[in-house]
Amino acid sequence: MAQMYFYYSAMNAGKSTTLLQSAFNYQERGMTPVIFTAALDDRYGVGKVSSRIGLQAEAHLFTGESDLYHEIARLNQAEKRHCVLVDESQFLSKEQVYQLTEVVDKLGIPVLCYGLRTDFLGELFEGSKYLLSWADKLIELKTICHCGRKANMVIRTDEHGNAIAEGDQVAIGGNDRYVSVCRQHYKEALGK
Repeated sequence: MAQMYFYYSAMNAGKSTTLLQSAFNYQERGMTPVIFTAALDDRYGVGKVSSRIGLQAEAHLFTGESDLYHEIARLNQAEKRHCVLVDESQFLSKEQVYQLTEVVDKLGIPVLCYGLRTDFLGELFEGSKYLLSWADKLIELKTICHCGRKANMVIRTDEHGNAIAEGDQVAIGGNDRYVSVCRQHYKEALGK
């Protein structure tokens, strides 16, 4: 029976690497996965999921207006899809998470979502909030803080490496803008 999975973590925990490994596993067994990623993150090229260790794959893009249920149903009619993999799933809307539950419940296709749990202010992203609420399985991928403890928070930094405590929820960046840290070092960096 198909289920929805949410793999979440702070940055640099290997979410995209894990997604690409899952896609490879399906392909190796003669099955056809379909990969989606957020259109607003084009750091590694448009329509690509890339990991920091150099793996990458082509992906369909989703925007805030995408109807994922209909897109996946259309793709599934053209060629049977055995799995849906969604990178940057924190950028999904509530409605899109619901649409993905429909992919699982009506089309019988497993959906594996990979994303950040919280933003740089420690607040849930909309997509993450509803994935945490509605997914069948929650899997935390772990990374570590510079002190060796589990990193579960993300700090946004300015061009000088100083922590920033305000700004838009979404600002695309990698190691140049974000640092994963434990809760203690998160609070210290933001003076809390």
